[in-house]
Amino acid sequence: MGQPVVHFEVMGDDAGKLHSFYSAMFDWKINAMPMGEGTYGMVGREENLNPAGIGIGGGVGAAAGVPGYVTFYVEVPDVEEALAQAASLGGKRLTGPDNMGPVEMGTFLDPEGHMIGLVKSG
Repeated sequence: MGQPVVHFEVMGDDAGKLHSFYSAMFDWKINAMPMGEGTYGMVGREENLNPAGIGIGGGVGAAAGVPGYVTFYVEVPDVEEALAQAASLGGKRLTGPDNMGPVEMGTFLDPEGHMIGLVKSG
């Protein structure tokens, strides 16, 4: 069985503008909260499921100090091990593992430069 995609992020310069756009576009309820130098809005999984119960939660916000990006996060049993595996397959570690409250996270670039996130739930 493969490892599931459990979270997504859409990050840019203007969190408010992105919140408005994605709320109107997909009828997402975005719960905005201050985070670092900007605002991060959580898109709850439970509020955005199709009739079969399929869907994931994510976040929309301001990417303070870095260019905007869109990425997804995959749940893994061990973030350090997954980061090492990514590097051995031609990827490049960006961050982590970092403890973020109840989760451990990390990011890497795939061989073509796409940022992918990793998460281990606590």
